Amino acid sequence: MADNLSRTPAAQMPRGAVATCSGYRRQGQGRRSPPWLLGAALLVSLLALLPLGFVIGISIQTGWATISQLLLRPRVAELLGNTLLLLVLTLPLCVLLGVALAWLTERSDLPGRRAWSLLAVAPLAVPAFVHSYAWVSLAPSLHGLPAAVLVSVIAYFPFIYLPVSATLRRLDPALEDVAESMGLRPRALFLRVVLPQLRLAIGGGALLVGLHLLAEYGLYAMIRFDTFTTAIYDQFQSTYNGPAANMLASVLVLCCLALLATESASRGQARYARVGSGSPRAQRLQTLRGATRLAALCLPVLTCALALGVPLLTLGNWLLSGGLEVWQAPELLPSLQQTLMLASLGALLTTCAAIPVAWLSIRAPGRLLRVLESCNYVTSSLPGIVVALALVTVTVKYARPIYQTSITVLLAYLLMFLPRALVSLRAGIAQAPVELENIARSLGRTPFKALWRVTLRLAAPGVAAGAALVFLAISNELTATLLLAPNGTRTLATGFWARTSEIDYAAAAPYALIMILLSLPLTGLLYHQSRRTAGR
Repeated sequence: MADNLSRTPAAQMPRGAVATCSGYRRQGQGRRSPPWLLGAALLVSLLALLPLGFVIGISIQTGWATISQLLLRPRVAELLGNTLLLLVLTLPLCVLLGVALAWLTERSDLPGRRAWSLLAVAPLAVPAFVHSYAWVSLAPSLHGLPAAVLVSVIAYFPFIYLPVSATLRRLDPALEDVAESMGLRPRALFLRVVLPQLRLAIGGGALLVGLHLLAEYGLYAMIRFDTFTTAIYDQFQSTYNGPAANMLASVLVLCCLALLATESASRGQARYARVGSGSPRAQRLQTLRGATRLAALCLPVLTCALALGVPLLTLGNWLLSGGLEVWQAPELLPSLQQTLMLASLGALLTTCAAIPVAWLSIRAPGRLLRVLESCNYVTSSLPGIVVALALVTVTVKYARPIYQTSITVLLAYLLMFLPRALVSLRAGIAQAPVELENIARSLGRTPFKALWRVTLRLAAPGVAAGAALVFLAISNELTATLLLAPNGTRTLATGFWARTSEIDYAAAAPYALIMILLSLPLTGLLYHQSRRTAGR
């Protein structure tokens, strides 16, 4: 049979059979990409470049004389100093806390370490500006740089903990056995063997934390700490997209790009992969005794008390003091409905827009596709306020009918959160065999129908995960929604912000609680995904 099959002319065999018999070293090798799919991917990627194009264009239009006048001001130097201090103080503390908790929950016999592992991720369910609200309610005098560092660390350290803990679960114990046999003590073993293998995880997590620090508005506005984002928003509110706001946005973009370049350079050329499956043995647990055991237990207890106890107790206190009246506010139900509507539409639009790029990156990889995909990742690293300013400028000048409409808001969500859908879609499509898609096309299905009826059905879990990530990100988004939402539109985040701006903390509590409840599935998804990736 094999001999007869080998003599059959390829022209007389279905395309799917040729693909199946010849084998694929790379999915999609030898296939021409459908022009409409490539055109859709190109359109999405060009749209993603809009914020960067806005910054470059507005800088050229403003001219060097005006730029130097606007940027060489004491105020800009103050904002830059605040930003650098925030990064320099917060990032090391987040790394220390995240790595320490990851080691205790993955490499020690800490009592209840599985429960502490889940609780270490739980602060992600609390939006950053709700953390700030809780601390300001508890200590109204809390403000400035110390407050900014404190709240930032407890809000963002899980971005370090998640990748580091996943990496610790994947490390081969044989490496540590060899190092220990050569006389290395536990401390030297960690510093010289384990820590270098955490380099990528720490760098990636620190990048996420740094980008959040640059983009966050609500957290720092509430504790009265000036950053570029708060200054841009205040400038926009006072001068309506004046040159000063645009120039501050350009400096903020440069800070984000510098952070991206620093993380990329810090990766180095070291090899982190291993050949073979490694040792099948479970990771060794370090035994904690006496005072060391007690001190180690104090760290997760204190962290959970600050990151979860304070927000939950504060919310409970305000809900009790407000009584049933705060739940009967006429704006609460419409805010929930509009949040669900915008989040659903935004998740659907973003997921559909990610399909062309995700499919081509798996089925027809190449240099052009890598460039197109990179455009979306770079743009997503820009703060939401820069995306909002770009869309305000473009819609006012070139698309006035959609200015301050839900269409503009959805476009902002698309630009900001498309990579969240793209990552999940790529993973799902990679698990859908290309041969089945080829067979569907050989049976007369068009490329679109083959993609829709075969590939996307098999990739449904990845599609659903990507849509869920986008949905939950939109439900907590504040800055871009504040700038772009039509008059009369109020989401849970903007409703919460309106109440706290009026110092009505009791009325703001229901909004915060509902946002936390909506965010809990994302927290569980991230936690289980990290454990599944690490093989647990």
